[in-house]
Amino acid sequence: MRIGIVCPYSWDVPGGVQFHIRDLAEYFLRLGHEVSVLAPADDDTPLPPYVVSAGRAVPVPYNGSVARLNFGFLSAARVRRWLHDGSFDVIHIHEPTSPSLGLLACWAAQGPIVATFHTSNPRSRAMIAAYSILQAALEKISARIAVSEYARRTLVEHLGGDAVVIPNGVDVDFFAKAAPRPEWQGDTIGFVGRIDEPRKGLPVLMKALPRILAARPRTRLLVAGRGDEEEAVASLPADLRSRVEFLGMVSDEDKARFLRSVDLYVAPNTGGESFGIILVEAMSAGAPVLASDLDAFAQVLDRGAAGELFPNEDAEALAGAAVRLLEDPARRAELRERGSAHVRRFDWSTVGADILSVYETVTAGAAAVAADERATGLRARFGLARDPADGPRAPR
Repeated sequence: MRIGIVCPYSWDVPGGVQFHIRDLAEYFLRLGHEVSVLAPADDDTPLPPYVVSAGRAVPVPYNGSVARLNFGFLSAARVRRWLHDGSFDVIHIHEPTSPSLGLLACWAAQGPIVATFHTSNPRSRAMIAAYSILQAALEKISARIAVSEYARRTLVEHLGGDAVVIPNGVDVDFFAKAAPRPEWQGDTIGFVGRIDEPRKGLPVLMKALPRILAARPRTRLLVAGRGDEEEAVASLPADLRSRVEFLGMVSDEDKARFLRSVDLYVAPNTGGESFGIILVEAMSAGAPVLASDLDAFAQVLDRGAAGELFPNEDAEALAGAAVRLLEDPARRAELRERGSAHVRRFDWSTVGADILSVYETVTAGAAAVAADERATGLRARFGLARDPADGPRAPR
């Protein structure tokens, strides 16, 4: 199958959607399919052979974050060229309503279109106002996927229609088989995320840290992610700042080793999350997880059975739960076991197969429509009735 995948966000600024698209493309390539990904990227950025650049993206505030998007006449021309050259059996557009390549591709594409909706946010006036603009593109979509029930709910409330829920995927064994790094072990709490993005919740964790350290002075907080490190610890008393170690951006391999090493992974995110891929990665690596009780996080953690939850933005509750877990190796071992079993449903062997089934359904439907149109044309050409069983039309 020839598969074209459209990424709305800049390939050279990694994020959850980009990682999902990358892993999905590589899963299909391993199965022998032909895959091309169109994504915003600087023209001098090294790209995998299956990624085609649609040009440089620009930063735009979006869903409580800053997304790097690509839109305009040049982008539209590159989209059309990519579609023409690809002759795809199916186009898979991610975030088709974002002002980026997804919407451009939706307008320009012909044939079966699958769309995945990642965003979960409250009903907005802006989305309501844009509906008339989006409607023509959305009507071309053959099948809709939402990465969670909360992304599906956003789609239903904003745009109408419905979607099948297929979660983000993870290569579970990649994380499960990673080797821990000794320097990251030993009474450690882990955090992965953009330091400068408040909704990732690092300020909440920093607020909880003095109480955690008061109970367990030897504990260290390890932070992986980009951002202003000095500003991140500015709220901490000076004598506690040495208990926070910043690792900067880490490779996929080091992220897996990081998650295999820490005693507790904390996800203090405050909102704007439709799924929670880092929770799945942490469980895959065998890290006990403590997360804010966002709806999406609660769903990923099986309502608290596969990881513990604390009230969103409640630093005192976070600190209390973290201390309790750090002092209870048996409970952490239980969470590791439950998380490792629960996470198998997010493995690409399951998620990828579900997405491929959607592709096969829409391409089969498109083939049936095309066959019916050809048959209708032949019947009209030879003067047959609409249904051959009705017999030939009487000559005029």
